[in-house]
Amino acid sequence: MLKLEDVEAGYGSAQVLFGVSFSVSPGACVSLMGRNGMGKTTTVRTIMGQIKPTGGTITRFGQAKNNMEPFELSRSGIGLVPEGRQIFTNLSVRENLGTFFRPARDGETIWTMDTVLDLFPRLRERLSHGGANLSGGE
Repeated sequence: MLKLEDVEAGYGSAQVLFGVSFSVSPGACVSLMGRNGMGKTTTVRTIMGQIKPTGGTITRFGQAKNNMEPFELSRSGIGLVPEGRQIFTNLSVRENLGTFFRPARDGETIWTMDTVLDLFPRLRERLSHGGANLSGGE
């Protein structure tokens, strides 16, 4: 579980996050929504270690993550899918999807190719196509 408790962060003297608290269960997919300037990107950058929190705690399965480097956070299982068309154009759709699969940890929901294709059925018929051939919505 990823947990943020009263997290505060910002850029220099400009505080952007004020007491952000939420938790994410293992295997869950989460989206942050809000108007421009509400702190979505700052929240994600703080979770990913790109911005150091000035207050509060960030934990994953009870272990503090506040002062970890981004590569350490990635190795601990925290990842980010940035907005935009972030695919490997030289790989097939099947290979692109395969880049995020890994063995499940205790108590975690396992994501399989079939699980993903059930959510995005249009991709099933495009598995052998090159990533460069997908439209922006695919």
